[in-house]
Amino acid sequence: MFCILGDCSKDQCHHCFPVKKCSKNHEWCIKNGCCNEILVENEKSEIKNFEEFNNPNISKILVTGCAGFIGSHVSEFLLKRGDYVIGIDNLNDYYSVDKKNSNLNLLKKYNNFIFFNNDIRDTKIISIYKPEKIIHLAAMAGVRNSINNPGLYQSVNIGGFIHILEESRINNVKLIVYASSSSVYGTNTKVPFSESDPIDKCNSPYACSKLCMEIYAKNYYQLHGIKNIGLRFFTVYGPRGRPDMAPYLFLNSIKNEIKFKKYGDGTSSRDYTYIDDIVSGIICALDNKNNINCDIYNLGNSNPVTLNEFIKTCEKVTGKKAIYDICDDQLGDVPITYADISKAKRDLDYKPKTSLEDGLTKFFNSL
Repeated sequence: MFCILGDCSKDQCHHCFPVKKCSKNHEWCIKNGCCNEILVENEKSEIKNFEEFNNPNISKILVTGCAGFIGSHVSEFLLKRGDYVIGIDNLNDYYSVDKKNSNLNLLKKYNNFIFFNNDIRDTKIISIYKPEKIIHLAAMAGVRNSINNPGLYQSVNIGGFIHILEESRINNVKLIVYASSSSVYGTNTKVPFSESDPIDKCNSPYACSKLCMEIYAKNYYQLHGIKNIGLRFFTVYGPRGRPDMAPYLFLNSIKNEIKFKKYGDGTSSRDYTYIDDIVSGIICALDNKNNINCDIYNLGNSNPVTLNEFIKTCEKVTGKKAIYDICDDQLGDVPITYADISKAKRDLDYKPKTSLEDGLTKFFNSL
């Protein structure tokens, strides 16, 4: 609890008795903490194994954006294999907060998980809990939304990442694995996209923010020796997938016989990558068996599919016909994404296994 005036004198009040390693990340406690925290019963149920998470001898992994689509799957994998996971997420309303809370509830069942509602732009969790490694997935997502709100993407994606890097530098974090995006390739015409290709055709503020993150990651390794691995994700889909992305929109619309919008003539292509394959790539980067210091990798399926083919596969999976209006291409869209994953196969032992039809079937069955 935290009383208004600092005069209630209750043992569990953080205003009256600021605590060290505050589980609520109160700024007051961070500045003035001198007491040991006393948890009331409802807090104990939320913060399981509290003493263990405060034990400096236990290796911990911080996952930012843990309540999101990819973040919840990565966290769940780590928890199942026995890792101690500290999750942070600010639960913003870019899409349904209920969906994020549902993801979060899956993680809270594990005793080796602890969660904080924090913003990556000012969190102090790294300083408090000293994680050994970080998986940084929190970001403002969405190409088209970034065109209307470029400043927000600069603030969260770039500013937030700089704050994570600074906290990592101060607290000697051993490795940061962070999410970049296939969007950085922009309107490049050479395919498949390779990590050595020139990156000078970004087509949205979102793409620019991800490219800036890569530049800052390289800079922090050069200046401070912060090891980091950037992963360029290619159109991730699967259970718990974002409701603003085509795989969810199309499957849900076809299932419920709702008309949706098809942008362009259907010849644009995407390298759709199933969530389990993405998680395997992230974990390979985190375990870093080849001791990579600072590098970038594509994580895709290396099998682009046209929009027309994608819709036909959705129809096959659902057993229903799609109903849609044909609209002009959207601002910020790119004609193709296609990952060259040879480097990730070599260095990370990355091996995507899920076909589009199998992945969409699993996704559809989860709706």
